[in-house]
Amino acid sequence: MARKGLFLVYTGEGKGKTTASLGVTLRAVGRGLNVRYMQFIKSPERTYGEQIALRKLGVEMEQMGIGFTWTKTPEEHRAALAKAWKKTKAALQDDSIDVLVLDELNNALAITKFPIDDVLPLAEVIEAIQQRPSTMHLVVTGRSANPALVAMADLVSSIDATKHYYDEGIPAVKGLEF
Repeated sequence: MARKGLFLVYTGEGKGKTTASLGVTLRAVGRGLNVRYMQFIKSPERTYGEQIALRKLGVEMEQMGIGFTWTKTPEEHRAALAKAWKKTKAALQDDSIDVLVLDELNNALAITKFPIDDVLPLAEVIEAIQQRPSTMHLVVTGRSANPALVAMADLVSSIDATKHYYDEGIPAVKGLEF
């Protein structure tokens, strides 16, 4: 019986969405599956612990963003999103990929500070997800998941913030956040 590719969405305001996708990645690599991991917002100008660990496992984490929306101009973000979407469309058609992780895609689709629909069109995203190879598992993470993606998904987990040390003034911790 052929494997059916599943669509998993990790969303919500709490910490752990990327971590959940990394757990899926770890399991998949352990089972010999080909995983591709793409990040929409994080920039290659910084190095993250998960990137170092995945490299050791033979999985490249491609950081296609330029940082969060308040760190660069809208034009810079739009150009990065356009390039990221072009690479993502190709990955969504690649039948050699068993598990494709699109980390922070939800965040990118939820941008309202500047127009994005011409560089990251929701209709194209939906179509590309629907037309991916039938055996490809797809994992999408990030806050504010689009209702259309939630409706399409086979699994949606919302990670809520009950308590966080940020609220106590503790900044990002090496090994926990990056």
